[in-house]
Amino acid sequence: MKTAKTTLNIIRLFGVLIVLVLVAGCMPYSTGPTEVGVRTRKLGLFGPKGVEEKVYPPGSTYFFVPLLSDWHTFDTRLNNLDMSGSEAKGDRKSRDDLLFKTIDGNDLSLDIIVAWRIDPQQAPKILQEVAINMDELKDNIIRTVTRSKPRDVFGELMTEDFYLADKRAAKAAEVVAVLNKILNPYGVIVENVGTADYRFSPEYQKAIEDRKVAQQRAEKAKSTTRATEEEYLSKVEEAKGEVGKVKAEADGVFEQAKIRAEANFKQEQKTAEAIRLEGQAEAEGIRKMNEALSGAGGEAVVKLAIAEALSGKKIMLVPMGEGFDIRSTNINALLDMYGIKSIARDAQAPSGASQSVAPSAPPAPKPAPPPATSKSAAQPGK
Repeated sequence: MKTAKTTLNIIRLFGVLIVLVLVAGCMPYSTGPTEVGVRTRKLGLFGPKGVEEKVYPPGSTYFFVPLLSDWHTFDTRLNNLDMSGSEAKGDRKSRDDLLFKTIDGNDLSLDIIVAWRIDPQQAPKILQEVAINMDELKDNIIRTVTRSKPRDVFGELMTEDFYLADKRAAKAAEVVAVLNKILNPYGVIVENVGTADYRFSPEYQKAIEDRKVAQQRAEKAKSTTRATEEEYLSKVEEAKGEVGKVKAEADGVFEQAKIRAEANFKQEQKTAEAIRLEGQAEAEGIRKMNEALSGAGGEAVVKLAIAEALSGKKIMLVPMGEGFDIRSTNINALLDMYGIKSIARDAQAPSGASQSVAPSAPPAPKPAPPPATSKSAAQPGK
């Protein structure tokens, strides 16, 4: 009994000594601000042996016995896998772009950048099934997958489609979906796939450049043609404007002449109407004068007019025979013969009033009525 009890105490003491040794040999293990930690038990003294399912969060420090535990960390930041054809950039200092054929059979090289990160909750699974650190995960898993599947997806495009950014972006989104379908079970999440640059084979590139030059020349020719057409149309419009201007001026001159002609015509009409009315009035006055002179007082009016005409004149009587014709007689010679002309000059009044000698002759016939004047018209009323 004592022997069994002694043995038990020895075992307990030995255990305590082991614990003390283990505690004394503990080492600190830490995680960075963006890292998660995963512990692996080498011995199953205090739990099951192997990778723990527990995820140690960022920014922490833990103490484990190095002989009994192993420690791994994984960065949760967004990582980039840059595969470029230029040696000056990219993850590798050699040509690392994707080489493939387009669906229409042309060779093409494409630079892509894959943005990826790990799922922190799957860090134990990554450690147990995929990789023990980030570099191994990137080289063995991410690079292998992203150099094969994108070739297949981007190879579905026509060569000309690579000139169109929207079509490249659509295929890049399709690549993200394909990669996530493959890598998500491994604890990897692909956030984005970007196309940086693309290159064709030299022969095809030359053909493209030649075609671009031809297109530019064609566009230049079209532009020249359009410019010539626009210049021609401009000149046509300018000519139309000049014609319209000349026509407008001619129309203006015509309208002005028409207005003047109409004004002159109306003025002449008014003048003619005034002359007609004046003539009618004068004719009416003559008619009324004739009516007045044809009456009983007409002879008196004529005599009165003769008397007024002879008023202030000296009358001398000259003897004449019965067959005397005054129309064929030289009156001046007749007056000289009788000496009457000299007598008349001597007897002329100082006022300069002239003296007339009337031949003694039979009574003259009735004179024609004088023209209708304001003075004549007023005589009958005296």
